[in-house]
Amino acid sequence: MPTTSRTETGQGTPAEPGRRTNYLSIWHKDHWFWPYLRQNKGLLALIFFLGTLTFVCAAGLMFTSGFLISRSARHPYNIFAVYVPVVLTRAFGIGRPTFKYLERIKSHDWVLRVVSKLRVQLYRTLSKDAAFLNEHERTGTVLSMLSDDLDHLENFYLRTIFPTVVAYLMWLVVTIAVGVFSWVTSLLLFLLFALILVLVPLVSLAYSDSRYAEEKSRQQDQYTKVTESYMGLGDWVITHRQRQFVDTAADDFQDIARDRHDQKRFERWRNLCIQMIFAVMVVALIIGADLLMTGSTSLADFAAAVVLSVFPLVDCFIVVSQAVAEVPLYTDSLNHLNGLTDRVESRRQVEVDQSGLDGPVRTIDFEHVSFSYGPNDPLLLDDFSLHIEAGQRVALLGPSGEGKTTILQLLLGDLQPTRGRILINGTPVAALQDQRPELFGYLNQQAFLFNTTIASNVRLGAPEATDDQVRQALKAVQLDQYAESLPEGINTPVDEAGNRLSGGQRQRLALARIVLKRTPIILLDEPTIGLDPITERDLMEMIFQVSLGRTLFWVTHHLQGLEDADKVIFLEDGHIAMQGSPVDLYRTNPRFRELYRMDVGDVGRAVS
Repeated sequence: MPTTSRTETGQGTPAEPGRRTNYLSIWHKDHWFWPYLRQNKGLLALIFFLGTLTFVCAAGLMFTSGFLISRSARHPYNIFAVYVPVVLTRAFGIGRPTFKYLERIKSHDWVLRVVSKLRVQLYRTLSKDAAFLNEHERTGTVLSMLSDDLDHLENFYLRTIFPTVVAYLMWLVVTIAVGVFSWVTSLLLFLLFALILVLVPLVSLAYSDSRYAEEKSRQQDQYTKVTESYMGLGDWVITHRQRQFVDTAADDFQDIARDRHDQKRFERWRNLCIQMIFAVMVVALIIGADLLMTGSTSLADFAAAVVLSVFPLVDCFIVVSQAVAEVPLYTDSLNHLNGLTDRVESRRQVEVDQSGLDGPVRTIDFEHVSFSYGPNDPLLLDDFSLHIEAGQRVALLGPSGEGKTTILQLLLGDLQPTRGRILINGTPVAALQDQRPELFGYLNQQAFLFNTTIASNVRLGAPEATDDQVRQALKAVQLDQYAESLPEGINTPVDEAGNRLSGGQRQRLALARIVLKRTPIILLDEPTIGLDPITERDLMEMIFQVSLGRTLFWVTHHLQGLEDADKVIFLEDGHIAMQGSPVDLYRTNPRFRELYRMDVGDVGRAVS
């Protein structure tokens, strides 16, 4: 995949430093994260209920423990005077870890199921327009979506949504519970909790918003510098400038480390402020309990219990600020995923009723086809028309960027023409997509080999093929003897990306897929690029041999080897500049003759 930047592809980027992000607007347009919160509402309600019960039990445990200690200190006349708080203490003590365990089981099970669905959704999104995304998306961007962005959304549920909702539910529970006994105390606690659950998280979000944008920008700059330096590492060593390579991104790294240190310091001060608010709350409750709950011995037992019940709420409420501070990270991931969906959906093709061919392929027609990638982009093809008979070999030539590969993608149906239509036996290609695997075999510049066996790579074209059929396909591309010489024969792994094989062997192995598949149309997109002349000639001879009787479209920059083509199409400025058999063009077209001589390098080896 090319190294197109995220900005060029429309990929969501962090907010610019100093610019506030409209999170509500971003989340309102989201169709990755929030829709799943609207599903399984009953299970989500159970998770929130269990999370709330966990802290209710924690607070109840501290309350009954405090009451039990106070009551026991006054030497009750028998054990039954403290029997109820003893039982409640044990019940709350057992309930707290039990409810916490159940909440973790349910929440993680739900989140893992959702993330699994998100991965499937991402795979489906990528597969909708694989050819376009392969050319216009960075490999690192797609891998980042598959790993980092989906993991971030998993944490969004577990570290932000769930604890925040539970904290707000506990805020409501405590306010109501205290309000039953004293509305003044309830109002005081409500306001103090508002500082912890509203004001401090908003301040934390504002701080992390600007910091995250700056850190993200610096990290991207650092990655760019380090990557460029690494790609040129050989030149650094040759020029004895290794030290400069090591120091390339040192300053940027120090800036990032300094920013992270500042952020950690902010978090420490923020948590200290929250703890100080709880300290004020505890002091206020102690003073209030001393004034209002020590008038009688029955009330005095509750004084310490009320104060102690506040402490478990620290663990419940303090996580909210950190959860909200991580919102920019999650929003960035949402932008990436939603941006990908928007780009794919913007190119979504109109559904066409599918049909099958009425017999073998007889003709292929491009009728006044024009194409551009967007309304504001220039036309790659302008009123392109071409008629091909079955079995013909057509070579597509022309300068880079003239739409040669685009013609193959249009014929496959990966792209739809802006105007005109493409027909096979008079049937539009768009109506033949269900039959596409049986119609087309495709070999591009760098056919990808999976890290599995030779046989499995060949069977990619026909999964049900037998070992004998695989061997016949390898024999057709003259790779059978090499395969049999390997330790495990056709069951020998080819290693990652086929690194065990040479460039020519990789292309032959990919060609074996087409041989095994026996499709009536073969599309070749510069299959010999990067090969030496001898290997290139051998591979093309092999391709022509195995494609006998089949229609062949061949994109190439070389005129050498065109002797075996039936028709040559030379594209220029979106139009056909030259067209005809190579023999006729060489004899009648001075420009073609000159191009052929320049490419072959031997005037005496002209087409006869």
